[in-house]
Amino acid sequence: MPRSMAQEQKDILKQPAPKEPPWRTSRRIGIHTSTAGGVETAAERAYRLGCSAFQVFSSSPRQWKPYGLAASQCEVMSQLRAKYDLKPLVIHANYLINLAAVNARFYEQSIQAFRGEVERALALCAEYLVVHPGSHRGMTRDEGLARAADAIERAAEGLDVKKRGLTVLIENTAGSEFSLGGSFDQVVELVERLRKHIPIAACIDTCHTHVSGYDILSEEGYQQTMQYLDRTIGLKDVPVWHCNDAKAARGSKLDRHQHIGKGTIGPEPFRRLLNDPRTAHAAFIAETPIDEPGDDMRNVEALKKLVNDSSVTASKKRTPKRSTPA
Repeated sequence: MPRSMAQEQKDILKQPAPKEPPWRTSRRIGIHTSTAGGVETAAERAYRLGCSAFQVFSSSPRQWKPYGLAASQCEVMSQLRAKYDLKPLVIHANYLINLAAVNARFYEQSIQAFRGEVERALALCAEYLVVHPGSHRGMTRDEGLARAADAIERAAEGLDVKKRGLTVLIENTAGSEFSLGGSFDQVVELVERLRKHIPIAACIDTCHTHVSGYDILSEEGYQQTMQYLDRTIGLKDVPVWHCNDAKAARGSKLDRHQHIGKGTIGPEPFRRLLNDPRTAHAAFIAETPIDEPGDDMRNVEALKKLVNDSSVTASKKRTPKRSTPA
């Protein structure tokens, strides 16, 4: 029976703190981290999971009513991030938000909810806020893209996002029928519409890229896909990669994440991505499932082991021992 992220990570803080810092690579690698017990607790969890970057939800991802966020929580988060050198902090927006909704009431609710996401990301001093563009069901794709751009602009209005160091990232999607962002062209179109108004860039998900039809499996396919991504969005404008293997086949449009190296993508595309000089500036965040105790740490370790750092010895690449939660 698959475990929830909160179930898996709830006891990690009850275990003894590591005597030595977890080993790191030249790439910033992390995982989506539980905020059970308060958003600030995610920083300690991320460190103990061996991360150098991490992603969280700033509130419940499936409820409209946001959690309260106290100033003290933001202060603790910042202190722990500085102590453990955890950067960037990536916030993932609520799944209920549809910034292209045709229903006027739902559209306004989505804008207000996303504004709350921006406000909480600023309070937590996050570097990035990731959002899915939304569904254009009931309108044309172009109308949906324009509506999503207007929604993001309205949500950030008056918050001085640029001065406070936050960048909104448009995530590519798996390409289902009415989903915006299923192609790099759609992502860049949305980015270009917003560039004059707020700091904006892209987050590219490997599973979504694969199941939407792009070839990242072969060396030739990977190079062609990366060249196309560079021509459209621009690799410099992809500061965060969601590193997820896939359960479904290429072109299937099915968004089903799998453990790193265990799905239809396999380890080699991740090895290429993590060692590509063009992605050296980026952070790599796993959003992988939890089927067995320790899966979260194993997926972080799997990514780290694929980085070809000559300074990292084989002994440092051993997976840390982890006690089974009581």
